[in-house]
Amino acid sequence: MTGTLVLAGTPIGDVKDAPPRLVEELAGADVIAAEDTRRLKRLTQALDVQPAGRVVSYFEGNESARTPELVETLLAGSRVLLVTDAGMPSVSDPGYRLVAAAVEKDIRVTAVPGPSAVLTALALSGLPVDRFCFEGFLPRKAGERLSRLKEVAGERRTLVYFEAPHRLDDTLAAMAEVFGGERRAAVCRELTKTYEEVKRGGLAELAAWAAEGVRGEITVVVEGAPQKGPEELDAQELVRRVRVREEAGERRKEAIAAVAAEAGLPKREVFDAVVAAKNAGA
Repeated sequence: MTGTLVLAGTPIGDVKDAPPRLVEELAGADVIAAEDTRRLKRLTQALDVQPAGRVVSYFEGNESARTPELVETLLAGSRVLLVTDAGMPSVSDPGYRLVAAAVEKDIRVTAVPGPSAVLTALALSGLPVDRFCFEGFLPRKAGERLSRLKEVAGERRTLVYFEAPHRLDDTLAAMAEVFGGERRAAVCRELTKTYEEVKRGGLAELAAWAAEGVRGEITVVVEGAPQKGPEELDAQELVRRVRVREEAGERRKEAIAAVAAEAGLPKREVFDAVVAAKNAGA
């Protein structure tokens, strides 16, 4: 019989948030694959648990090479526990490759649910939570970052991002440029830790605040695009939306169709607005 791959969520700040099952899995797993073995050691010491199994590193740098080895271990019948530095494996952390490989081999995959920076930030943000999408980390380069943001400029669901503290001001400024400075957002810093802080406001206001310097683990929650009826969208706004999509790589025909569907308008009306703007040199 094949073994079992267990994805275990670990505390994002306060070690007391560790679920009891995490302690059981740490003590009983045949192999523990950890993003950082030093952090794992600190975690097990804090939880007063002694792993009986073999501990191996599993991080971005060796993920591709170590995945086949772990799959063979699973096929041999072992129970492999995968943990990352904080939160749930595979969510902006190592794990996806191993899960995909295990699924391909019909190996059982289960999870120990645990703390999540995404859901914690979303709940604390004060923004709509009925529909949301997680966008992970934005590209580091300014041009690529703007392009990625333009792809979701019309997204009506609440958006959740991770960001490094030293890039936060640039990211918030880019968001204000693409989404509008008044778009509501929340910067969640050091969640569940001693200096936890949630800063809420418009994107422009938050960008100015972040320019003074921010430290810690950061999760940004941004309000989705406002829903507007056809009567609220003038020709200039229709043209702007088409251009945003074109700049993100869409062909004009597809961009016009998408904007028309988004606005609840006939494609011809959006097409005419784009042609008129072109003829006017706008």
